[in-house]
Amino acid sequence: MWLPQDQDPRMNETPARGERAVLVEYLEHYRATLELKCEGLTPEQLGTRSVPPSRMSLLGMVRHFARVEQSWFRRILEGQHDLERHFQDEDGGFAFGEPTQELVDASFALLREEVAHAREVLERTDLDALVDVHGDEIEVRDVVVHMIEEYARHCGHADLLRECLDGRTGQ
Repeated sequence: MWLPQDQDPRMNETPARGERAVLVEYLEHYRATLELKCEGLTPEQLGTRSVPPSRMSLLGMVRHFARVEQSWFRRILEGQHDLERHFQDEDGGFAFGEPTQELVDASFALLREEVAHAREVLERTDLDALVDVHGDEIEVRDVVVHMIEEYARHCGHADLLRECLDGRTGQ
């Protein structure tokens, strides 16, 4: 999983400048990292659960993040509170049946759709804007920092899961 810098899609030619650019660059880095951790694996490998009692798997993380992106950007930032949530199960997307290629493809497509929408929302939204989160007002920048934290934490899990599957580790 170690990629030369000139082949790593997460590397930028020029460093980000300014708060928004830095936050977006970190968020994009972790979004790309999750996809890289899943690259080249079979549906069965993607669906392999971690150490019991955890139900965590790489496919579960992809599904979880489709829901997380939808929740924060569509429901919270855009106020689409009546929108039906992806993956209504109590595990937030981690629970699923047989990990088929169709399920994998649909899960990645949904994540990519939600990420594309989130990018559009974030681009047109002021970081200082206030949004309601369960009765508390927070700034949009707090949402972005939370997303970075959420991805970073789960990318650490993804690194361990990938290493267990095929021994590959990476940056």
